[in-house]
Amino acid sequence: MAGALVAGASRRELQAAIDAAGGTPVVHAPGGTGAGRAAADDVRAAATGRRSLTEDVDGGVVRLQPVTVGDKTSVVEVFVPDAELGQNTARDWWILLGIALGLVVGSVIVVDRLARGAVASVRNLVQAAMAVGGGDLGVRIQPSGPRELAEAGYAFNRMADRLVTSRTMERELVADLSHRLRTPLTVLRLDAEALDPDDTHIGEYSAAELDRRRGIRRIRQAIATLEGEVDQLINTTRKAVAAQVQAPEDGLCDASEVVRDRMVFWSALAGDQDRKHRVLGASTRIPVPVDRAELAAALDAVLGNVFRYTPQGTDFEVSISRRDGWVALRVDDAGPGIADPEKALRRGESEQGSTGLGLDIARRAATATGGSVSIDRAVLGGASVVMLLADAEAAPKQASRFGLVGRLARERDPVRRRWPQQRTEQT
Repeated sequence: MAGALVAGASRRELQAAIDAAGGTPVVHAPGGTGAGRAAADDVRAAATGRRSLTEDVDGGVVRLQPVTVGDKTSVVEVFVPDAELGQNTARDWWILLGIALGLVVGSVIVVDRLARGAVASVRNLVQAAMAVGGGDLGVRIQPSGPRELAEAGYAFNRMADRLVTSRTMERELVADLSHRLRTPLTVLRLDAEALDPDDTHIGEYSAAELDRRRGIRRIRQAIATLEGEVDQLINTTRKAVAAQVQAPEDGLCDASEVVRDRMVFWSALAGDQDRKHRVLGASTRIPVPVDRAELAAALDAVLGNVFRYTPQGTDFEVSISRRDGWVALRVDDAGPGIADPEKALRRGESEQGSTGLGLDIARRAATATGGSVSIDRAVLGGASVVMLLADAEAAPKQASRFGLVGRLARERDPVRRRWPQQRTEQT
């Protein structure tokens, strides 16, 4: 219609154009509003503004299209009923919905393919980190995935190499220092051999002579034990790092047997110092995932503190018990106790002028099994040191449904496990 008007068509030609266009278009002559469906103000606004307008009317919408020929403007009005406006729109919406679903499914597949490599790289890195945290320093990973994850893999491998190197140097240093102790030990052994005999079964001796001979025997036994420990330390630290580092479950010992064996030594010294003592619960086999030498050293460290920091004649008690997958090795004394337990458990700190490493030795042996060391007030009145060790024969616990998240949270904020006091009376 606009083309016919611009071309200057006659009335008959305009009617032919209307019939060819279909529908019922209305042509508003210049200055008129006609009898169309559009309001007169809308028609004048379209003619004056010379811009197309679309207005809602009863039953549908009208389109007003101004056409200017010379200085006169006509307006073509076309009515579209609501039925034609909404025709086939449901089909169009279903098509759009199908396209949207197809895009979502396609994007999910593409993202899954791209993320699969990154997820595998992260999983390998986490497993390797957990293995190193468990003591396996030989674990290495093949860096893969995105650039950032590959760089993290290379950094992890370098960190593991540095750990192996540091551990090797540390153990070599311990071996060297231990070897340097052999010279003064040799001198002590020779001096001990030059002392008088320590036999107390032949002949009759006075009480003072018996004490002197027993003291000579203890000196010789202590020197022999110390030489054996130094030799074992040297041999152990000279081994390869891969043989040195092993999981806690690889080394098992009977905690009751260790207690009985070490109390043979300490009971003799307790008898010389008039210390009443007793051992509880060490008659049955109680396996723990700790090397025998490490557990013996930890027990000696705790008992050594009792003899070193309590007056002669102070009673003490050693007890061992098991419950709920844990083994509690407790050393109680009737001494003055420990004023600051938290400080006593910190490595290298001591209020008695010592190295402050005694309780740290016990703590490291306990934490190697997932346990802990705690200090409390003993029933005897003094200090109560409890080493909590994992029970090697305990049934495995059900894995937490929180998986790695729960484990990392526990490691980040560990809770000190406490063992209930044993209410026993000294006899």
